[in-house]
Amino acid sequence: MMLTEHKRLLKVKERKKQLKKEGKPTNVEEDDPELFKQAVYKQTMKLFAELEIKRKEREAKEMHERKRQREEEIEAQEKAKREREWQKNFEESRDGRVDSWRNFQANTKGKKEKKNRTFLRPPKVKMEQRE
Repeated sequence: MMLTEHKRLLKVKERKKQLKKEGKPTNVEEDDPELFKQAVYKQTMKLFAELEIKRKEREAKEMHERKRQREEEIEAQEKAKREREWQKNFEESRDGRVDSWRNFQANTKGKKEKKNRTFLRPPKVKMEQRE
């Protein structure tokens, strides 16, 4: 208790000194114990109000983060569901694709022989024309 009282008196002295330098009256509200209590009460209430505002902001931020994570989870589940559905449809249509390919292979009229093409062909010779 004695130490805090001493600190308060030092602050009052410094404040009076500062006011004297600035040429203002040296009446400081901390001189009167009742006014000092009111000032401390005001400052305490301000600090509590700031803490409450910060707490609410933090809670809102956490709520938004949880909401975002939940949306990501739902999106991942939907993506997995779409992937499973695609795989299922792909497997079910495999026989149709294979049959279609086999029919195509069976219906080809003889295999065409590939021409042995060289990479570069010589240019065609054009006859010279005279007029």
